[in-house]
Amino acid sequence: MHIVDGALSNPVVIGGAVVAAGGIAQGLRRLEMERIPTAGVLSAAFFVASLIHVPIGPSSVHLILNGLAGLVLGWAAFPALFVGLLLQAVFFGFGGLTVLGVNTVLIAGPAVAVHYMCGPFTRSVAPGRAAVAGAVAGGLSLALTGMLVALALMLTGEAFFLAAKLVILAHLPVIAVEAALTGAAVYLMAQVKPELLGAWAGARA
Repeated sequence: MHIVDGALSNPVVIGGAVVAAGGIAQGLRRLEMERIPTAGVLSAAFFVASLIHVPIGPSSVHLILNGLAGLVLGWAAFPALFVGLLLQAVFFGFGGLTVLGVNTVLIAGPAVAVHYMCGPFTRSVAPGRAAVAGAVAGGLSLALTGMLVALALMLTGEAFFLAAKLVILAHLPVIAVEAALTGAAVYLMAQVKPELLGAWAGARA
C-alpha cells in the first residue's frame, strides 16, 4: 500500500503532508501515557505485516492491519503507523520520505474511520459478535486505503488511471485475509483483554 517517491504530483504530496501532520498532532494529543506500549506493539505489528509486499506499478500489495490499529488506538493510530512507515522508508526503502505524509494519511485515515464506524460494535458484546465487527473493520479499512491510493494516483494524472484500477483489483483477496486476521485478533482480545477494545477518554473525544 506504499506509494513510491516520484509517483505523485507536488500538490498531492504537499496536501498529504499537511493532513498527516494534523492527524499526528491530534493522535499525540489524545495518546495517554498508559497506551504508549500498546501503540508501540501495534506499530511493530504493522511494520512486520507489511514487510512482505508485491509491487503493483507505483504502489504495492501487502497486509497492513490498520483496522486493528484503529479499533484499539483511535486517533493515536496516526503517530503509531507513521513511525512504522518512517522506519520502513529509512531501512528498507519502502515508499519514500517525500510521500511519507501521503502514505500516512492513506493508511491511518481509514484506521481512524473504522474506529468510529466499527469500534462501538466490538465493546461490551460477546466475543463472537466483537470478532464479526473486527472482521468488518479489517476488511473495510484496507478497502478504504485501496480507494484512497487509487484516488491519490488519479489526482496526479490520467497516466495513473490504469494503475489505480489495478491497485483496487489486486487488493480484493488481501481484503479477505486482512478481515480474517483482524477478526481473530479482536476475538482473542475480547476474551482475554477486553479493555483494549474499550474507548478511553482520549480516543472518544
